[in-house]
Amino acid sequence: MHILFRAPGKSIRAEYSFEGTPSLYFIKSDGSLRQGINENKMRIEQITFTRFLAAVSIVIFHFGQAVFPFNTKAISFLFSHADIGVSYFFILSGFVMMIAYGEKEKVQPGNYYRNRLARIYPVYFLALVTYMMHGMVFSYAFSPVDFGLNAFLLQSWFPGRVLLINGPGWSLSVEAFFYLLFPFFFNFLYRKVNYKKLIFFIACFWLATQVLVHALLYSGFYRGFPSASHDFIFYNPFLHLNQFLIGNVAGLFFMLFLKNKPCKSDWAVIGIIILFFLILKYNPGLDLQNGLLAIIFIPLILFLSMNNGIISKLFNHKSMIWLGEISYGIYILQFPVYLWMSSAMSRAGLQNPTVRFYLYLILLIVFSGLSYTYIETPLRNRIKTIGKRKKERK
Repeated sequence: MHILFRAPGKSIRAEYSFEGTPSLYFIKSDGSLRQGINENKMRIEQITFTRFLAAVSIVIFHFGQAVFPFNTKAISFLFSHADIGVSYFFILSGFVMMIAYGEKEKVQPGNYYRNRLARIYPVYFLALVTYMMHGMVFSYAFSPVDFGLNAFLLQSWFPGRVLLINGPGWSLSVEAFFYLLFPFFFNFLYRKVNYKKLIFFIACFWLATQVLVHALLYSGFYRGFPSASHDFIFYNPFLHLNQFLIGNVAGLFFMLFLKNKPCKSDWAVIGIIILFFLILKYNPGLDLQNGLLAIIFIPLILFLSMNNGIISKLFNHKSMIWLGEISYGIYILQFPVYLWMSSAMSRAGLQNPTVRFYLYLILLIVFSGLSYTYIETPLRNRIKTIGKRKKERK
């Protein structure tokens, strides 16, 4: 069995042995093969920890900007813009998706959707229920319509209803749209279109999205926050699709050209991070949430993925990988945990904002770890097992 990707002047083929081990080959212009890699499954551990950094930064953006040291002049600008961590998630999601599935001959939609559902939905639903339970206990209600939209991951399509229940869930609604499209992009576009053309078309789509978003922002259409126009520009899935697609292309680029080229890219990573800080510090008013920072995030992801230096050794530590693994829980559970803990601390008479925030952050990490161990992982494995049993019966 083999798969074939097209690239400028070459193609790439992965042939599978009876043991299921992929061997990657580059097909030269003269038709000969040159072996590239031989490994069971692609997983780039050093980028896992970056998800934790992004998730915690978003938590600080929501609840910790007034707390030391995040309120100090030297670094406060970083956390006042930390919501762009969601943009990083979208781009990284596209990249990781191509790394995970890039060597497959075809993505089977049914299996893919089941695996994605198993990955995101158990903790998503837990967050939704615990958020609504807080409302029931403290006497504020949610409409059945809003519950239905959130339960079916549709809220981001409806301006005015996007953030009504567990605000961070909007990004999972966007991700669900990406997941819906990915098998079709993979099977009918990525495997059949020349890589140069892919870069051109997706780069044009990315650029068109940036132009459209800024045109809407600086026109009479935009009415500020909160408004339906704000929800449309910042939360509509279609206006974020460019980030997922450019992440896909970056993942394919990595698989084609960089996978066998590890390097000590520590200084390159540090340089990109400094440039990122400068953009946040001196941003002239550009929107950074809808994919513009792909010019920073893509090189960062690629250099981190190739890195075998000090940064890689640090980020590959078991504790760092574990924090990265629980980052999804940290992100999606941040609001329900905050609501319950804030109510408990207020009743206990604890008013110091610094103490409250750090107690909350510690509890959020602990609760996310417990959720990952006892809810997320077992349910994910069970859902996947059910799918395998159905397949075997057929």
